[in-house]
Parts: sequence; C-alpha cells; structure tokens
Amino acid sequence: MAEERATITPYPDGPILVRGDVDLLGPDGAPIERRRRTVALCRCGLSTIKPFCDGSHKPAGFRTDD
Repeated sequence: MAEERATITPYPDGPILVRGDVDLLGPDGAPIERRRRTVALCRCGLSTIKPFCDGSHKPAGFRTDD
C-alpha cells in the first residue's frame, strides 16, 4: 500500500490546512502533538491555541494577499 502524501493548503483569508502524516515542530524544534490527521494552522497571529487556528481571523478581519 502506498503511503499517503501530505498536502498543505493555504485558504484565502484563513488558516493553512495540513492533511496527512507530517511532523509538526515548534520554534525550539520540539514536537507539537497532533490529535487529528488534518489540522488548521494559524497565520493571522491572533489564535489563543497557536500554532492551531481558533477562528480569531474572522472577527479580526484578517486578509491574505491574492
């Protein structure tokens, strides 16, 4: 059976979705525990559960460059 490839998808005005088997590491190189195969990573900088997205980008009006 072939190993599933990981995908990384940036959503306009929202998080980066990471699907598949990848290792997430913090700035210090320590592993970050994942509880799901698909995770949403914050890119607005406002999440209270960084590095994961908590939806803070919506009320803040976060916008990405197209």
